[in-house]
This record gives sequence, C-alpha cells and structure tokens, in this order.
Amino acid sequence: MPITLQDTHCHFFSARFFAALAREKYGPAGTAEQVAVELGWELPGTPEGLADRWVAEMDRNDVSRVALIASFPGDEESVATAVAKHAKRFVGFFMLNAAAPDALDRAKRAFGELGLRCACLFPALHRYRLDDARVAKVFEIAAAHRGAIFAHCGYLSVGARVKLGLPMLLDLRLGDPLALAATAVQFPTVPVIVPHFGAGFFREALMAADACPTIHLDTSSSNAWVKYTPGLTLTEAFRRALAVAGPDRLVFGTDSSFFPRGWNRVVYGAQRTALHELGVEAVVSEKILSRNFERIFP
Repeated sequence: MPITLQDTHCHFFSARFFAALAREKYGPAGTAEQVAVELGWELPGTPEGLADRWVAEMDRNDVSRVALIASFPGDEESVATAVAKHAKRFVGFFMLNAAAPDALDRAKRAFGELGLRCACLFPALHRYRLDDARVAKVFEIAAAHRGAIFAHCGYLSVGARVKLGLPMLLDLRLGDPLALAATAVQFPTVPVIVPHFGAGFFREALMAADACPTIHLDTSSSNAWVKYTPGLTLTEAFRRALAVAGPDRLVFGTDSSFFPRGWNRVVYGAQRTALHELGVEAVVSEKILSRNFERIFP
C-alpha cells in the first residue's frame, strides 16, 4: 500500500508576496507582473485561487496534506484564507520577525484568531539570536495555543531575491541550532522544526536534537548544504539523523514554492532513494513521510 505523503515545508507565494518584491525591486510603481516576468513564475491570483491550485497539484502527486508557509512577515491572512478553504489539506505556518515591535501581537493573532499552527523564525535574516528573550516570548505564545515553532538555522538563500538581484543582509552566525536548543528545552510542549537538517549546521543540529527532545529535523530542499561537509551525502545525512534523532523526529518536506514548477517531486524522489539505500523499514519511511507530521499537526 503506498504511503500517504504529508509535506512539512511548502511556501505560499501569494499576491502580497509578489507585491512586496515588486516594491523593493522596482519602487512604489512596481507591479507583481514585472516580478513574475523576471522570475519566470506564474502570477498567484487570489489566495483562494492559489489554494485551489495547490490542492490540484497535491492530488496529482498523491500528497494528502502540506504545511503552507506565509513567506514574508505580514502575510498571515493569505495563508489563513487558504487554510479556511481547505482545512483538511493545509496546515498554516507564518513567517514572524521575532525582533519586530509588533511580533507578539502578530503571533497572538496568527495562532488565535487566524488559526495558524506554526511560527517560522529566520534569525539570520531578521538579526536576532535564537536564545534571545524575545524568542522565548514567541515560544510562550505558541505553548499557550498548542502551536509549533519552525526555526531556520544554518545557511539561508532566498531564491526569488537572488534572481531579482535584491540584497541579502544575513548574519549566518545567528542561525545556531545550539542557541535554539537552549530556548526550546524550556518549553517541553512546543514541537520545534529545524529545516534542511540544519542547512550546514548539521553537527550542531544533531547535538541540539540530542539535547532537546522536542526538536525535529525537516528533510526539505535539494540539501545542497552537504557541500560544506566533505564527503557527506544525503543518504549519509539521513543515516546520521536517524541514529541521533530517531525515526520519530524526522519530518519530510520538499521546500516547494512557485508555479508552474509546483510540488517538487524531484526532491521527494531523492529522499525516497536515500531511504531505500539505507534499507529502512517501511514503518520508518511512513513515520518520516507522513506520520510524524500528523502527530505534530493532528
């Protein structure tokens, strides 16, 4: 019987996302159409229409549920609209700048009124430490709403910004999984997701997961970060992650985002190949590809 896929990492590139890029790239008169042409992407249309497009894409690829990430701070409502239309297919995530003055108000509204389930932190982009007291406040709000935290550690590249030639003023030192563990261990009811196996901070991500039992590693993207560790392959990354975090704390993701590419089946295929090469049992594959996501986001 085929495994029912549940994807922990998909970006919801809404019209608001396109408009924000247009203002930054072309100024106040910039348009989403200009961004779409330069990127070679399709315009997303309304949140409802984009939600329908995602469901059709999921059906084509036998994906039962996905996490949709509002991919810039302030776009929570776009994902909330998609989740409201297809509540059985989507789990709503939202990007949050924990250092912003309105961060706590936004988090409370997103977890509460909007019904989103996970706050996504990008410390290297927004320039704060993961053991900062402001991050702990976000964890407190997540705990109060039975929500989760997604924290991007390690190397970060935003493909749309790179293609548009927009600056990326990052401080990669701030994406330290060990600093995340120092905060997460204080909130034992809050599931924590570290994408891309720590995105180059693999050793630190494994140490953090060993020290903090709520930390999960998501398997998403091409995982090109393996180039930073000589000799490391995706298969070996899975082997080591399974040895340290165990099969209950790896969650499948693709990092799918724009159309017309849609859901990234190539990334899925590479991960299935890695699991096959390791000879993992079917029950372990099912946990990674589906059941762990379902447990975190029932």
